[in-house]
Amino acid sequence: MTLTQYISEMLSTNEGLPFLTVTAEYSKKSVITSIGQLERNIYFIQDGIIEIGMETDAGNKIVEFCFSNDFVSSYTSVLSQEPSDVYLYCLTDCIVEIIPYDKLRVAYETSLLANQFGRLATEGLYMKRVRKEKDTLIKNAEQRYLELIKYRPEVIKEIPVHRIARYLGIHPESLSRLRKSIS
Repeated sequence: MTLTQYISEMLSTNEGLPFLTVTAEYSKKSVITSIGQLERNIYFIQDGIIEIGMETDAGNKIVEFCFSNDFVSSYTSVLSQEPSDVYLYCLTDCIVEIIPYDKLRVAYETSLLANQFGRLATEGLYMKRVRKEKDTLIKNAEQRYLELIKYRPEVIKEIPVHRIARYLGIHPESLSRLRKSIS
């Protein structure tokens, strides 16, 4: 799905985008954004899986997996225009539409569609973040894993076990035992 199709469905409109996007292809294992880089774009994933991660004292932490029809970026870097504290890494070959944030901000000044899009996209990202935070606080690793594979079954085929384990905050061996117990 393209961003235009996504916005048309989201806002029930046939109006064209009030900002230009560029489609780019990234190969598996490409880094789109590095820690310390100034993020200037928001990406709409047409196809592929992107990992958002960060470095901690305990090692790399996977913050989120983003899939087709998701928006992804180092949002805090985009909004603050400070260096990114996360990386964006392609787990598969990816096709993304790049939305330059400066073009989007200009469109906000003149376009109701751009404002509606920005508001709905921000609300969606906020709800996703709140759900994840709540899940981390109230659900155990097994419950979170079952939910992940229920809503994103491609995780099992496309994402290595050690990365899923890191995302869940458990050891790969524990995830292997968990997978065997629910099979």
